[in-house]
Amino acid sequence: MRGRPVALYDKKYLRMAWRCSIIGFVAVVRPIREPHREPVAIDARALDNLQYIRSAMERAGAFTAVPGVGGTALGSTALAVAALARRLGNGNAWLAAWLGEAVVACLIGVLAAARKSHKAGMPLLSGPGRKFLLGFAPPLLAGALLTVVLFRAGLLAALPGAWLLLYGTGVLCGGAASVKVVPMMGISFMALGAAALFAPAAWGNAFLAAGFGGLHILFGVLIKVKYGG
Repeated sequence: MRGRPVALYDKKYLRMAWRCSIIGFVAVVRPIREPHREPVAIDARALDNLQYIRSAMERAGAFTAVPGVGGTALGSTALAVAALARRLGNGNAWLAAWLGEAVVACLIGVLAAARKSHKAGMPLLSGPGRKFLLGFAPPLLAGALLTVVLFRAGLLAALPGAWLLLYGTGVLCGGAASVKVVPMMGISFMALGAAALFAPAAWGNAFLAAGFGGLHILFGVLIKVKYGG
């Protein structure tokens, strides 16, 4: 038996459908103003920025432009020159031997630093390399001028102390923004140079061997082990 068909035009049904449509329409209405948000404290932002800057500086300083392998090579050549210069009785020949070592040391240092920066994917004269050069070069230029002055004055005995002191000053200034071992190396050279200035003149060659030879090898190994290259 078939049921009675439902009349969709019934007034009751139409009234309920109209009420539901009104309720659905009202439900999607949103407030014009956004809810009030609590402002972020300035101290919190400053702390986040400080932590970011500190981490960026630590990442930049992790790469040191001073090459460890180059340092050991510099020390080895310096020890060889010290042994040769010890046998030279002439002061001019002694000076020529150490000036030749300075030229060789510059070439070794530049090549080793370029190799290390290439390995790290960083340009040699940008970032830490440029900062090191800006601090390292002025004391070395002063040392070159002072060498001419002392040689003309016949004060060759003062050269070992002056060289070590100014070289250490350059390493300290250039490595001020680098890892801690680099400024420590500069301070060690400065201390040795100060001692050489007040030591007997006959000890000058031994001080150069201990500084440009021994300290370069010691800190070169430390840099190689801790920071690579």
